[in-house]
Amino acid sequence: MTTSELTTESGVDRELVDMMNSVFAEHRDVHPPTGTITHDVEFWSRLDQLGLVRLSGSVDTGGSGATWHEAAELISAAVRHAVRMPLAEHDVLACWLLEELGLPIDEATRTVCVVDESGTAAAVPWASTADRIVVVWPNNDVHLLADVDRADLRIAPGCNTIGEPRDTVSGDVSRLTGIVVTPELLTKLRLKSALVRSIQVCAALDRILELSVEHTSARVQFGRPLSKFQAIQHLVADIAAEAALARAATEAALAAAVDSDWSATNLGFLVAVARSCTGHATTVAVRNAHQALGAIGITIEHRLHEYTRAALAWRSEFGSVHQWDEEVARAALAAGADGLWSLIAH
Repeated sequence: MTTSELTTESGVDRELVDMMNSVFAEHRDVHPPTGTITHDVEFWSRLDQLGLVRLSGSVDTGGSGATWHEAAELISAAVRHAVRMPLAEHDVLACWLLEELGLPIDEATRTVCVVDESGTAAAVPWASTADRIVVVWPNNDVHLLADVDRADLRIAPGCNTIGEPRDTVSGDVSRLTGIVVTPELLTKLRLKSALVRSIQVCAALDRILELSVEHTSARVQFGRPLSKFQAIQHLVADIAAEAALARAATEAALAAAVDSDWSATNLGFLVAVARSCTGHATTVAVRNAHQALGAIGITIEHRLHEYTRAALAWRSEFGSVHQWDEEVARAALAAGADGLWSLIAH
């Protein structure tokens, strides 16, 4: 088997994955993280030239025609190298919505938000750096959508705990001309947004595990590596177990979504399980990793915090851990004893 024939478990071309990792690694080496995260226009342009900015968009609308499996690999590659960019918000959320509704898509950078009846949405990812914002708002018994220039909206800048823009967007929606968005499309938007964060958290957990193994194997205390101490082994083993569980739940949800074109009857349950698992796995991984690494793990110089803080931030976006736990419980109770297995294995 040649290198070009090798694929990942999800069927993604290994050469494509290697290229993604190489591009982000090179960028990270030249652009170490700073306190303020901004949109790197030059790097965005390079990604666009490589066909990665609209990786999952249809070829007819200027995309690369890839699947969500490739998009997940791209999102994960950015996380692995701590490169913060609105790749998911632009491609698989905002531009996907426009494509579904047959609206034109240009080269502008986009994000998406669902505003309330007052025309306000909080913690909108990357709104202050986007060129345009896909705005969804309630109008009587339906929801409407418009692709709006950022200058036509009021943006109050904000950020999450790792410095990514999470802004408050507001505007007079009565002045917008919108197109109807079906409830089914809104549900898909919610599930896609939630699964994006699960994918990101899983990639962060994998790096937390790698850094923990690397440090405890190299660090010598009392004449032997930390990894030889049983207490440290338990800490690292628990990280590995939780990361594996989170990834298994996330990959199950992703596979069901792709295979059913996001219409599987149990998809909401699977996404809720993925979000619940990644949320609780983050608690264990962050706690154990910082215990295993000790003081060095909280320094600016060490990279562990780039992933532990990110996982903590992302697990609470597009729904808190508690909210997703409750959704899992409601679905399980509704299925009952006779229907629970079918809900899980369908």
